[in-house]
Amino acid sequence: MWFSFWRPRDRFTLDELKYLIEQLMKIQVVNDVNKAFVIEALRSIAELITYGDQHNLNFFELFMEKQVMGEFVRILKISKNVIVSVQLLQTMSIMIQNLKSDHSIYYLFSNEHINILITYPFDFRNEELLSYYISFLRAISGKLNKNTISLLVKTEKEEIVSFPLYAEAIRFAFHEEGMIRTAVRALTLNIYHVGDIYVNKYIATTPHDDYFLNLVKFFREHCISLNGLVSPTAESQGPGSTSSILSAVDEIEDNLYYLSDVVSAGIPDVGTLITDSMLKLLIFPMLLPSLRIGVSDEKKFSSVTSLYLLCCILRILKIKDLANTVAAALICSVESFLPSIESKLNGFMADHDDENHVDDEKPSGNLDSSSMTISVPSLSTSSSIEHNCQASASVLRDALISYITNGDDMQVVGSLSVLATFLQTKELDESMLDALGILPQRKQHKKRLLKALVGEDTDEEQLFALENCKSKDSSDGELTIYLQRLKDQYEVSCSYQKVGESPHVHRFLVLDALISLFCRTSISADALWDGGWLLRQLLPYSETEFNSHHLQSLMDSFTNCCNQIVEEQRGSWPDLLIQMLCDEWRKCKRAIEASSPRKETKSILFPTKKSSSSDVIPIESSFAAGETMYERIKVFVLLHQLRIFLAGRSLPDYPPILPPEDFPEISRAKSAGLKIIGPKLSTELHLVDAVPCRIAFERGKERHFNFLAVSMGISGWIILAEELPQKPGYGTVRVVAPLAGCNPKIDERHARWLHLRIRPSTLPLTETAKNAANLKLKSKSLVDGRWTLAFKDETSCKSALTMILEEIDLQCKEVERRLKPLLSIEI
Repeated sequence: MWFSFWRPRDRFTLDELKYLIEQLMKIQVVNDVNKAFVIEALRSIAELITYGDQHNLNFFELFMEKQVMGEFVRILKISKNVIVSVQLLQTMSIMIQNLKSDHSIYYLFSNEHINILITYPFDFRNEELLSYYISFLRAISGKLNKNTISLLVKTEKEEIVSFPLYAEAIRFAFHEEGMIRTAVRALTLNIYHVGDIYVNKYIATTPHDDYFLNLVKFFREHCISLNGLVSPTAESQGPGSTSSILSAVDEIEDNLYYLSDVVSAGIPDVGTLITDSMLKLLIFPMLLPSLRIGVSDEKKFSSVTSLYLLCCILRILKIKDLANTVAAALICSVESFLPSIESKLNGFMADHDDENHVDDEKPSGNLDSSSMTISVPSLSTSSSIEHNCQASASVLRDALISYITNGDDMQVVGSLSVLATFLQTKELDESMLDALGILPQRKQHKKRLLKALVGEDTDEEQLFALENCKSKDSSDGELTIYLQRLKDQYEVSCSYQKVGESPHVHRFLVLDALISLFCRTSISADALWDGGWLLRQLLPYSETEFNSHHLQSLMDSFTNCCNQIVEEQRGSWPDLLIQMLCDEWRKCKRAIEASSPRKETKSILFPTKKSSSSDVIPIESSFAAGETMYERIKVFVLLHQLRIFLAGRSLPDYPPILPPEDFPEISRAKSAGLKIIGPKLSTELHLVDAVPCRIAFERGKERHFNFLAVSMGISGWIILAEELPQKPGYGTVRVVAPLAGCNPKIDERHARWLHLRIRPSTLPLTETAKNAANLKLKSKSLVDGRWTLAFKDETSCKSALTMILEEIDLQCKEVERRLKPLLSIEI
């Protein structure tokens, strides 16, 4: 019977479709003999139905008349072969995805045939079958709307009691295969965004709401894994560990973006459920306690991981209650909270270690009130500005400030990123920013102006008097609401006192910490730039909130940077100094004037210390000197620009650097006949002052050259030329190397030998600054060249040395002349 299937026929006809259906209906059992026909028949039916949907509606009419959907279910039940099941699922997926007619989709989804296929007990141990099954479910979800979704649910008394598509899909939401998880998430979002009231109610009620709880638990699992990679106790980061961290970060951010999409669907109570789960399962017991100074227990999160996760959660999960609750928690005292919660956390972590999946027991609705007693610092009465954050850092806000003033590079970047995240979180109430000490000056002024206009403040001077530390509205806004919510909703016992510090004190502490940061010499320039961005957001154009100590500290730090740039004028890279200053000036201006921080959140997890590549580059090499100069330039440029805008001036696009002077008529470069562009290989030059020498670039192959050192403005070169036999006194340029950084030295034993260090003409700063770990793979390319020139006598050798020193001096003097206005202390 089925062998006739292979005879030649016109495939895209109703007769062909009718023939295939009839032959399929005759199948009573699927075995090894006929399975090939069944598979081909299923494939061909999908192809014909898709063709008919676009060309001839009679194809689908025949499909309905013969009740082929029922035949598909029957074939599935009489077949024990996985290949047939796979083909059936593929056939259904193709049909559902390609049918354009609403009428056709309505038919497919009716009569419960789709639900029977969805709930059929497939053997999902077969990975290929599972993959096609998930694709089948996702194809169905792609056709859902408020009309079609009702065909897939079962209702009783206007309440949905069963939704097989959703229930079966979320069984695989936490599958080990990432592609399956992605497909399930796409499916669920298709369902959520339909916006059906009854479906949303079904999704948000027990036990189906456990899915959202398990999502947060699954996210927590990945956070714990990331912490193991980033933890200070882990091995130092190399290319392998960097790749692992990046993979973990991608997974964490994918989870958060999915949660954000879920919340944006607007399903009632789901956003609250996700917020509560995130706070109770991760933020309160794990992230916030690890921010306190001195926490080093290996079982806990590292401060760097916690800072990154807080930034990531707040930036991606734009939930008002979540952002404001975390901000409120940061201004609470945690001295009585941490010891108790730590003992609970250890038990919680121990339970977690025994878990094999995220479907564990649902936690109680509230945290243990006996373990969470928080004292809220007073919010209305002024107190002394003198405040040592590092002494206890009992308030988490003070811990963030302490990281800025005393933390390592990663902690500084992380703390600044958290403050920047709060500053940019639109869902955060201004009273929260004020309590954190990061309410921008323009918003403060607007707040005072509004109070004056509505007549809340009888003292008109309050409008402009920043010195008034008794801010009457310090507890206004939503701050009090969320502090009370910590107590009521999360059973966090808050000791709320009537007297306390003004937000002006908190603001002063933040500004004081930023000034201290700019004076720290052990922190990378990248971290300082992040601090510069934050300061610019808080104080667009003003130094009125700085005291004399702050201004003097900035001046001292800037003076120190000027001295460092002066050293670089006669260092290994003076020829690149001016160009780098101009480049970094533009980059810094763009960075601190930007509306958002320049780096991604994940940068918190990777060290940016300026010594990060010291284990790769020898400290005596020109590359180490170049990296040091690069860091010095970035710090100098930042401090210079901070002083300009704090003085109330706008930043110029270019630094104040003098233009180049005309080249002197009497110089070695002019005498040699060099053009402005400098020496080029194979060009002819006059061998005035050139000194004959010998050098071997390869073992046993000594070559004779004429040595010449020349400078033109801020550039300089060492030239080795071959004399032209037919033109005495002239030669052809064969080798050119940079003059700066050559460190000439006459050999102690052989007075006719001159040793030179030859550095490259450019500095690979992008590699050294951004990806120091990968430098281990390229360390061979970061080695300076070494030349040993042999001269005919000691006099010639000394003459060459003198020539080099004279030209270097001319080169450096030109650099000094051009940079003189930039290095002026006066603004």
